Amino acid sequence: MSSAQDFIADIARSVAFLSRLPVPSRFFEGHDGSVARACRAFPVAGALIALPSALILLAMADKLPLVAALLAIGLSAALCGALHEDGFADSVDGLGGGRDKDHALTIMKDSRTGAYGVIALILSFGLRTFALASLATLISAHAAAAAFIAAATVGRALMIWHWSKLPPARQNGTAVAAGQPQESAVTFAIISAIGLMFVLLWPQIRLGPLLFAFFASLVAVLAFTRFVRRKIGGHSGDTIGGSEQLVEITFLVALAALA
Repeated sequence: MSSAQDFIADIARSVAFLSRLPVPSRFFEGHDGSVARACRAFPVAGALIALPSALILLAMADKLPLVAALLAIGLSAALCGALHEDGFADSVDGLGGGRDKDHALTIMKDSRTGAYGVIALILSFGLRTFALASLATLISAHAAAAAFIAAATVGRALMIWHWSKLPPARQNGTAVAAGQPQESAVTFAIISAIGLMFVLLWPQIRLGPLLFAFFASLVAVLAFTRFVRRKIGGHSGDTIGGSEQLVEITFLVALAALA
């Protein structure tokens, strides 16, 4: 298989891993289920998954920015099976309410969502909705749509970075079964996400706000990763998903703040 075919297969596997979108079964024939290498395509997969939501913003954000932003975020969550939102809520519940590592992991594994998690979801949807509506109002619907896709690519890339920097907190689970990201895959994902970010947003958004949004997102995931290491000693599927949400929120709010 050529390198181009390999990358196309990695995109397909990444879309299947990150969303509920149907992917042809031929991409999984003989595959062991690991995304250790395939995660290099997470930013591209994130952009593809975000595209239908971006079209809603393009169609509606000029006249109904808040409605369009909320619908776009809701559709994105539906297409992903609320994968990242669930991880974010569970992470906040466990990290905020857990007395120690075992207690925190037990809370995260509980299918019920606690008060911390509910508040986290309200803030996540609210902050992203108002940030996208602000971008649509202050710049254009096109800028809001491009920012939504860019946030999805940067979020998936820095999610992989979080994943790669911590050992598994549990000995089993989705993250363990998926494998630890290869170093080359992490580097490729981050570089491709930065490239996509500039292609999507330059020159609609000035260089200063664009760089500020990226570095604010990087600081957010660095701080989150350090806190997770101290609290539970490693990553879980929930903290991986939670890191993606944290980056999306930070990226969009930072862009809107300096737009």
